[in-house]
Amino acid sequence: MTTRTIVVVSGGLSVPSSSRLLADRLAAATQRSLAEREDDAVVETVELREHAHAITDHLLTGFATGDLRGVLDAVRGADGVILVTPVFSASYSGLFKSFLDVLEPGSLQAKPVLIGATGGTARHSLALEYAVRPLMAYARASVAPTAVYAASSDWADGDAQSGLAARIELAGSELADLVVGAPPVVVTDPFDEVTPFERLLSGDA
Repeated sequence: MTTRTIVVVSGGLSVPSSSRLLADRLAAATQRSLAEREDDAVVETVELREHAHAITDHLLTGFATGDLRGVLDAVRGADGVILVTPVFSASYSGLFKSFLDVLEPGSLQAKPVLIGATGGTARHSLALEYAVRPLMAYARASVAPTAVYAASSDWADGDAQSGLAARIELAGSELADLVVGAPPVVVTDPFDEVTPFERLLSGDA
């Protein structure tokens, strides 16, 4: 049995948060699907609201402070990532985008990613396709075909009746397939190969 690491990023701003609820459901579905493939999964959940100040500081200074450094390293080293954002003004939240902006280049490249979003009305469901998915294409992530959107009515009507449960299970299965089929994650230290100072001075770098 192989142990996979899944990092779940919730961009919800309130407590409790429907974005966190959806993120947890997607993580559980992914764990079940990986177990069916005889793989174990360790899930690490990140609430962006807890790192909002550090993310802003990173944007201003270019350096990660506090626990944010560990979060960025976790995303970079994960076997799969689940990203969930609330929808504001028909698009992803500013905090969600800011977090993606401070990820180190290549952090999501070829990485299995599942995207989800929550909002007050089903009319905003296409935000996943015209806003979030293009971000993942830019990051060159390997995105699960099924993106899961949950409107307030999905929770009020019961997720089974609204079809939300089925979408969650399908998306979790797709992410599990991507994770199992992906090559092992190899995290390299950019300072492992440092050009010696003598070579820099000689112009041979």
